[in-house]
Amino acid sequence: MMRNEFIKRLKAGLKGMPQDAIDDIVADYEEHFAAGLAEGRSEEEVAAALGNPSRLARELRFETGFRNWKSERTPGAAWSAIIAFMGLATIDILILLPIVLPVLGVLFGLFVAVLAIFIAGGFVLIVGPFSGFPGGILVALLCGLGMMSASVAIGALLTLVGVWIVNALMWFGRLHYRVLEPAIHSED
Repeated sequence: MMRNEFIKRLKAGLKGMPQDAIDDIVADYEEHFAAGLAEGRSEEEVAAALGNPSRLARELRFETGFRNWKSERTPGAAWSAIIAFMGLATIDILILLPIVLPVLGVLFGLFVAVLAIFIAGGFVLIVGPFSGFPGGILVALLCGLGMMSASVAIGALLTLVGVWIVNALMWFGRLHYRVLEPAIHSED
């Protein structure tokens, strides 16, 4: 494989990442080619030593997603880390997808339920005292506040579970990368 094709395939694999990150990565691999040519190696030899550009792109996307997750801890960073992990674990996707998607679906459903309980608690808090709530005004106020505070507490626990799930996926991705890395470098 020639230098231009290697860089083209690497850029295609990095598509969707921030442009400055892509430019930095491509510049690094251009330097690898320049150093190899300076040592008297051909472009084909340098490309073979660097490995499969599609696999490199998946690993680089995972590392970028992992670093973003470690620094930001936002839902967007979590989502991009999960997508990068799925790209790295393409071999395991048939095993992981049936596990990860239902877990994420249940977690999302629980978040929606918690939001509904919070809104219902607010409704009870506001409307309950004026609608003849069983037990009187004080019971309506306490019931509404109780529903709202319980939903906030459950939402906080679900957030912790969500962070734990993303951390577990990132741990598995790092483990996956460490297992694949010796195989990748033995091809050199």
